Amino acid sequence: MLKPYLDMSREVSEALNSGKPVVALESTIISHGMPYPQNVETALRVEEAVREAGAVPATIAIIGGRLKAGLSPEEIEYFGKKGRDIAKASRRDLAMLLARGQDGATTVTTTMMIAHMAGIRFFATGGIGGVHRGAEISMDISADLEELAQTPVMVVCAGAKSILDLGLTLEYLETKGVPVLGFGTEELPAFYCRESGFSVDYRVDSPRELAQLFKTHEALGLTGGILVTNPIPAEYAMPKGDIDRAIEQALKECTQQGVKGKETTPFLLARVAQLTGGESLASNIQLVLNNARLAAQTALAYGALEGEKLPQ
Repeated sequence: MLKPYLDMSREVSEALNSGKPVVALESTIISHGMPYPQNVETALRVEEAVREAGAVPATIAIIGGRLKAGLSPEEIEYFGKKGRDIAKASRRDLAMLLARGQDGATTVTTTMMIAHMAGIRFFATGGIGGVHRGAEISMDISADLEELAQTPVMVVCAGAKSILDLGLTLEYLETKGVPVLGFGTEELPAFYCRESGFSVDYRVDSPRELAQLFKTHEALGLTGGILVTNPIPAEYAMPKGDIDRAIEQALKECTQQGVKGKETTPFLLARVAQLTGGESLASNIQLVLNNARLAAQTALAYGALEGEKLPQ
């Protein structure tokens, strides 16, 4: 139903029409996830990583009330400079932003929605949202989990963000029937860290196997997505104790300052970056690049499987 509001760049449109692999990328990481100019530099590096792996990047956003699949470098620069002045757009915000002709930075939720609408199956991000710590009181649960339950897109991430309650996030995904896969690991990555103490549903060891799983998922008519958790490269991982201390301090300040709702995650990530002397920002950049490469390799493998028949 949103398709009349969708504009695709020529590069993305031609890739989809010719069957080339395409990877969706979100825009919240540009406007809300990192400071300028690192946000723009990172967005362009991530697009280049997708291209180097053989796929076409489709950074997704809302500009002037239009849904965009594929941004120009100038549009990425615009988002980077405006930063948090651009609305963070989740599912509930779409109609208002489009009706008013406004801009919106797409979250995991809205990037999945627009990617699926455009016909893009694979999406790379940093980390998904989830169940926040203390959610039994605040009821703060990311819309990302609901979208994963209903939109058939494969999301490649470095796990749920470390600031969340990872155990409850996994329980929620299980309830919603979302498979949680570990790429080369049986343990859920925790964004900045390679381990969390929690197990994934299945370990997968190649992009081809990921592609085959998603192809089977589609053939079965399953409507939800698949979550692929890809550990941050070891050389960029942070010690769990260091990141846990920074998170605890950031959470305390978040409560003291009364930060709530959609502002919680950007506040916590920015504060953690400050408390770690910028080390977490450097790790964030590397894990996004790592996820973009895997998503592109998987999209490429999916294309190679297109001519193969599944068992009847």
